[in-house]
Amino acid sequence: MTLVDPVLQRSSPVPLYFQVAQHLEAAIERGDLRVGDRLENEVTLSERWGLSRPTVRQAIGDLVDKGLLVRTRGVGTQVVRRRVQRQVQLTSLFEDLRSSGQQPTTSVLVLERAPADDEIAEHLGLPSGSEVVHIERVRRARGVPLAVLRNWLPVTVAGSIERAALEEHGLYECLRTVGAHVHSAQQRIGARAASAAEARLLEVRRGAPLLTMERSASDDRARPVEWGSHVYDARAYSFTVNLQSG
Repeated sequence: MTLVDPVLQRSSPVPLYFQVAQHLEAAIERGDLRVGDRLENEVTLSERWGLSRPTVRQAIGDLVDKGLLVRTRGVGTQVVRRRVQRQVQLTSLFEDLRSSGQQPTTSVLVLERAPADDEIAEHLGLPSGSEVVHIERVRRARGVPLAVLRNWLPVTVAGSIERAALEEHGLYECLRTVGAHVHSAQQRIGARAASAAEARLLEVRRGAPLLTMERSASDDRARPVEWGSHVYDARAYSFTVNLQSG
């Protein structure tokens, strides 16, 4: 691992520790620093970059707080994850992670048929109490928990999807194999604190910030095929939106 030295603007109003933190985070984003790579110790880095040790310590501490680095006694400071940035578009998380080289894996927690409550039934255009397919999964990127995914689908759409397929593929890919093609969706993005159960699954503290995403999807005949309610570890995940003037 070769870490390029940061170009520091010492006369800038931007604090030096923040400039160093940005430099390290960018190196992680580019893949110059990979999961498992160890940083040189604070003394070596401070001497190499002409900075005080507290400045380097604060920069590293910022990335520890973001979940990108971890300090381990006897081992040092290591990269533990690469932040996932995702375009807001009609794709599945699995497909996005796979295309960006993030090595996605999935644990299926729930795959069952259950009666739809009023909210789920409304999203799927079904009478309340109708039987639906309920799926809950934990998605990991490079072995690190990233998201808890909860989905409800009409039995006529997803009744034949099997657990093994969900472990190996994204939900939309599984739907395509059974003849259901997602054509359009409405999506809402928000944020909230992690519940105790979510914190356990994502390996974060209870109350940690999570990004939320709710999506109602329809096929090319405007028939509802999915309603999803997902949460993401906010330290390692962000949505990006491309904008242009009208």
